[in-house]
Amino acid sequence: MAQSTHSLRFLTYPLLGQVKEQVRAEFFGRVLAQRLGRPVLMEQARTYEMVEQELAAGRVDIALATAEQCNLFEPQSRAVLRAVRAGRWYYHAAFLSRAEEPLTLETLKGKRAAWVAPLSTAGYLLPRRHLESLGLKLDELFAEQRFYGTYRQALLAVLSGEADVTAHFTPHTEEYMVRAQLAERVGPDERRLFPFAYTVPTLADGIIVSNRLPPAEAAAVVSAITAMSHDEGGLEPVLAPFDIQGFTLVRGTSAQVPESLPTMNSEYLTLDLDAEERCRHIWSSTGTAFGKDIRESEGQTLMDLLPLEAAIPLESLVRSARLNNVSGRMQFRMEAGGQTRMYAAEATLRQPRPGEGVPLLGLLVRDITDRDSLEQELYRLASFPLLHPDPMLELKRDGQLRYANPPAHTCFPDLLQLGEHHPLVTAALASSRRSSPRDGPEMVQLGGRYWEVVTTPLQDNESLRVFAKDVTARKQMEASLMNADRLASLVMLASRVGHEMNNPLAFLMANLSFAREEIGRLREALRHGTGNVESADVEEVLDALGESLEGAERLKNIVQDLRLLTREAPRHRARVDVHTVLEDSLKLIRSQLRLRAHLEKDFQPVPLVEADEARLGQVFLNLMINAVQAMSEQEAARNVLRVVTRTNEAGEVTIEFRDTGAGMAPEVLARLFEPFFSTRPNSTGMGLSVSHAIVSSMGGTLRAQSEPGVGTLFTIVLPAARAPVASPHQPEQGLAS
Repeated sequence: MAQSTHSLRFLTYPLLGQVKEQVRAEFFGRVLAQRLGRPVLMEQARTYEMVEQELAAGRVDIALATAEQCNLFEPQSRAVLRAVRAGRWYYHAAFLSRAEEPLTLETLKGKRAAWVAPLSTAGYLLPRRHLESLGLKLDELFAEQRFYGTYRQALLAVLSGEADVTAHFTPHTEEYMVRAQLAERVGPDERRLFPFAYTVPTLADGIIVSNRLPPAEAAAVVSAITAMSHDEGGLEPVLAPFDIQGFTLVRGTSAQVPESLPTMNSEYLTLDLDAEERCRHIWSSTGTAFGKDIRESEGQTLMDLLPLEAAIPLESLVRSARLNNVSGRMQFRMEAGGQTRMYAAEATLRQPRPGEGVPLLGLLVRDITDRDSLEQELYRLASFPLLHPDPMLELKRDGQLRYANPPAHTCFPDLLQLGEHHPLVTAALASSRRSSPRDGPEMVQLGGRYWEVVTTPLQDNESLRVFAKDVTARKQMEASLMNADRLASLVMLASRVGHEMNNPLAFLMANLSFAREEIGRLREALRHGTGNVESADVEEVLDALGESLEGAERLKNIVQDLRLLTREAPRHRARVDVHTVLEDSLKLIRSQLRLRAHLEKDFQPVPLVEADEARLGQVFLNLMINAVQAMSEQEAARNVLRVVTRTNEAGEVTIEFRDTGAGMAPEVLARLFEPFFSTRPNSTGMGLSVSHAIVSSMGGTLRAQSEPGVGTLFTIVLPAARAPVASPHQPEQGLAS
């Protein structure tokens, strides 16, 4: 029994972007959850194939599936409930062409077909099988076949002349019924379409109750879903998720089902009242009203016929309609069967007949308890745009504003004035037109505030839904954190720089102090002519000065490397061929490489890059020297340095340096690009950090992967150079004579 409290996973086939159908499906799930007393999680599959995969894997409790899928999984399911449309639980596919260019099955040769989806029953599979049964092969019959994803898009393709024929489902093979279906998809344009042939029927799509549910729970699901078809509590208008009447249990795969749908058994009462408010005609779907048998009760008043709790409000409505000579409507609550029920009543005055004094008044009473409960959910969800605290817009594809909630007008008072030229609208349109979205939402800065813009396309009405969120506080916090991080990095860098420069400075100062003392001593000896000045003394001074010069050069190099770490822009940007730079760098390490490894090159065609050729060569040389030094001379016969160039999917240039050296531990790899970090003695630890800074300044990335005992891979990715802009032709100027 504990399992009954778990939520049910209800997977629907792709609803093809139709918001209306998605909302209806969600309400269907809510009503089902109420009837079962347990949560029902509605989930839309991304593809028809996903429905089959989830059912086959046993990961779904209930699934809304195509007719083909219902047939496929019926033997291994608890039950299959078929959708009922226009009183039938089966349908046909109607072949459609343009009315001004009518077709027949005999004139399809060479035409263009617009299908819905490969697994759509009436939108592809049913017409395909019908044509194949006539000996027609689709690939030979049609000049072109395309899938459009939705019935509406396929119909529009035919209307626009992009295709010549399509197919649509229909419960009946009468033209008026087909046109009623088409009007829901394309409106008045249905007149421009012509149904010219029909397939044999197939059982309709429906709901699969899977074997994942125990028999008792599956029976409860079947009972709850089929009961919705009986219009209990006025739910029928709301529960038609896909323009259907409901669902019925069908056994087998035959379309000829002898069973009929159950009749409605909810409170549904109609009365005709005469001038004395007596009931002339009475009808109820069950023969009862509010728990009383009302059959053969003509001639009674409302007070005699109905309980007082119902008669009093209804009589008030009738008298008001008579007095004001207008139709009236009201809702009232009353206790019935131990429950509080909600009812809707309508009083309608009929046009008087000739010679008739006071016309009859029609009274309709209906139980809307469940519908009222569901409408409360509807109103709550429908209020989302109105009550959403952040700006929300709905735009046409051309930027025309369809809707903006109150926060949008408050935050952007010039929204209506600027229209499609408003920065928020411009950002939303730019986001929707990108073929491949960038990482993260669009960011718009307006009046000193930052707005994060998220755009979602709505396929059913070809609109864009736009959400804007004020992220100014977050951006300010990010800036503050970045400044704090920079300050911490600066403190750490200053400490490391001080430590790194301290040794050459101490060495430099000691040598200069020694040279100064020696030069002073030699000067005094020469001035007074006392003592001998030997060449060895001068040599010592020169050696000290030379070593001091080396220390100064070392300090100079450290300062230059620090300048590179600040990502100073390259000095000489040009269009560079990376293969040329690689070949030049390889020449410089050839002697070292020969002693430790052999070289493998895989240079594929790549575009030029915009870079400083000298600094790019510095990066290549540094990475290859590191690779060579990571490989032992004792393993020279086995060691390999592999250099690869290729173009990635984004059109960027990728350069890889792979060695078969000792590799690096994860803790070393994590600090690889830190300034002054090195595992080798007599190394400043600046090479890789400088290389990283150079590559970053060129708009690229430098990454490292390593595994101890296997080797290391360095990968450089650089953006391809933009095509040069041709300068306008300048007319030749004649020389002045």
